[in-house]
Amino acid sequence: MKSFTHLDNNNNPSMVDVSEKAITKRTATAQSIVVLTDEIIANFKDGDLQTKKGSVLQTAIIAGTMGAKKTSDLIPLCHPLGLDSCKFKIEISGNEVIIQCTCSLTAKTGVEMEALTGASVAALTVYDMCKAFSHDIVIKETKLLLKTGGKSDYGV
Repeated sequence: MKSFTHLDNNNNPSMVDVSEKAITKRTATAQSIVVLTDEIIANFKDGDLQTKKGSVLQTAIIAGTMGAKKTSDLIPLCHPLGLDSCKFKIEISGNEVIIQCTCSLTAKTGVEMEALTGASVAALTVYDMCKAFSHDIVIKETKLLLKTGGKSDYGV
């Protein structure tokens, strides 16, 4: 029977004890989708938008990487992890900016939350850098696409 892993025997919040887990290569890919207005999309040239703050997508990648590295500072019961890799793939399809963040490391715990945080922070950065054009921006979806390593894989 499944149970919530972040509760101890007394139903108090608890960081999961990973001390007995095996060290394995762990990867996770998460995706966030940002829906922009026609006006904003019309300003994109060569797959990016240059603003007074700089390149929207390049800044989103940097912010997303910083967010992934700081996940344990944001989510109380996450283990602090030293990521081996944090990579982004961003594509524009119609009015959507599709952001994928893939994190990996060799450790005793997975990197799903880091990938989800990286994709989320990158999406928030796109919003922040484009809001001068319009506040009709929607971050419509953030989800885990795949996870490998540990006791189970997902989305493979």
